[in-house]
Amino acid sequence: MTTAHRQHTEHQHVHGPGCGHAEVVHGDHVDYAHDGHLHRQHEGHWDECEPTGHTECAAHDHVHGEGCGHDAVQHGDHVDYLHDGHRHAAHDGHYDEH
Repeated sequence: MTTAHRQHTEHQHVHGPGCGHAEVVHGDHVDYAHDGHLHRQHEGHWDECEPTGHTECAAHDHVHGEGCGHDAVQHGDHVDYLHDGHRHAAHDGHYDEH
C-alpha cells in the first residue's frame, strides 16, 4: 500500500503531543486525526496521509465498534479503529488497512 503525496496547504495548526488531536503511529511517522483527515509532517509542511489502493486486513477475527476497546478515529465518511499499530476500517464484510 502506498500513500499519495498531497500537501495540506491550508493547515494553520501545529500538531504534536498534547495538541488535542488523536495520534496514530503509521509506519515510520505519526499521523494526526484532524477534521476527518489524517495529517503528517513532511519536509516542513503537512500532508494528507491517505492510502492509495485497497489492502484487506486478512484473518481479522475481532469486530470493531462502540465498546470494543480500541480507539475510534473519524476518517472522512467512516470510522477507523486503532488496532495493533494499524488503522482498520470496515469495508464490504471485512476490514481494510488504512
